[in-house]
Amino acid sequence: MAKRTVTQLQLKGKRVFIRVDFNVPLDEHGRITDDSRIQASLPTIRYILDQGGRAILASHLGRPKGKIKESLRLRPVAKRLSELLGQEVKMAPDCIGSEVEKMVAALRDGVAILLENLRFHEGETKNDQGFSKQLAALADLYVNDAFGTAHRAHASTVGITRFVSQSAAGFLIERELKYLGEALESPARPLVAILGGAKISTKIGVIENLLKKVDALLIGGGMTYTFLKAKGLEIGKSLLEEETLEAAKEILQNLEKTPGVFQMATDCLVADKFDATANTRVVPVTEIPREWQGVDIGPQTYEKFAGEIKKAKTVVWNGPVGVFEIDKFAEGTKKIAQLLASLDATTIIGGGDTAAAVNQYGLADKMTHVSTGGGASLEFLEGKELPGIAALSEA
Repeated sequence: MAKRTVTQLQLKGKRVFIRVDFNVPLDEHGRITDDSRIQASLPTIRYILDQGGRAILASHLGRPKGKIKESLRLRPVAKRLSELLGQEVKMAPDCIGSEVEKMVAALRDGVAILLENLRFHEGETKNDQGFSKQLAALADLYVNDAFGTAHRAHASTVGITRFVSQSAAGFLIERELKYLGEALESPARPLVAILGGAKISTKIGVIENLLKKVDALLIGGGMTYTFLKAKGLEIGKSLLEEETLEAAKEILQNLEKTPGVFQMATDCLVADKFDATANTRVVPVTEIPREWQGVDIGPQTYEKFAGEIKKAKTVVWNGPVGVFEIDKFAEGTKKIAQLLASLDATTIIGGGDTAAAVNQYGLADKMTHVSTGGGASLEFLEGKELPGIAALSEA
């Protein structure tokens, strides 16, 4: 990796600003329902504390849009983090200001503090220079371990790096770049990519980039139906992105250059309504009834995809192949997750819904790598430079 990593920093006695991703789901009582993002940050936090660093942890939570929202305070995170670390993590009343500066100045070696939600300030998402300087004033060193926000040019991911002497990647970002980078640049072959999810619009660049790199690209999920419509087929009430029809047609026209690589569903599960009580049946994609909608890949498609997946030495999966949130429409996604879990291959799960699916099925620990960043991993697979990574010091 061309960027400096946390192990290359002298940490003892230093105030280390660590950008983490504690954007965790909370229930209506403000309780954390899934702490996997907190767990993912522990190796970096523990390493810095063990080396005698003074950890200043900073994250966003939700989208408060520059306003203080009581329901989006990070108190539950400080509580859970204290339990996981086995030491109290003090909660700051804000992320900047004189009171916060006093609390940071009082930090001892090997002790951590959690700043309040960065997005309570408009300056965070605007990458405001003044706000960036205030964050930087708290610290001697900067470590970014929030892959989920690395594709955002915000004050805590980019702006702050201009005002600290050294910036480095934490272990989580290092791991993300290792697996995603190797999959794109030097994978064990065959390399198979599975792309699902609802929208083509967020994946056009990914499809174009992957077609140059993969041995097979398997397309499932809601975006299948926009491709089918682009072929002139009846898709009933299935999901359609009208504005991407032309782009879909263009992708299909360009496929002559890569014959056999791009593979789409041949059958699908259709439902008469978008509901757990729906009537369902399997039909060929050429026979979707006008009043029904596609909600999952069919068994024939699964067998076709499974044939490619079983040959693979590296698999990258981003986006469920059906509406996995409804059990009746989840079989395709579940069977692919189970198949990947059984493979003797490198299996890389893009974040977001795909990570949620493998977690839901209890299979995350059977995968080589589960990314913590849906949007970030997509942009990486598209071949884009991530601002939060680009801003770090060179190794």
